[in-house]
Amino acid sequence: MAKIYTSKTLATSKMLPKKETINFLLNYSKALTIQKKGNLIFECIAN
Repeated sequence: MAKIYTSKTLATSKMLPKKETINFLLNYSKALTIQKKGNLIFECIAN
């Protein structure tokens, strides 16, 4: 067990998101509307 935690970690490459993931998140955020009425909060996705 000690060997596992004391070994040096290897350099990892940068993890970049795919274009599809970015487009999905942007489209989701554009479609999402949040409305507050008194103490209530309504979340609507316009799809």
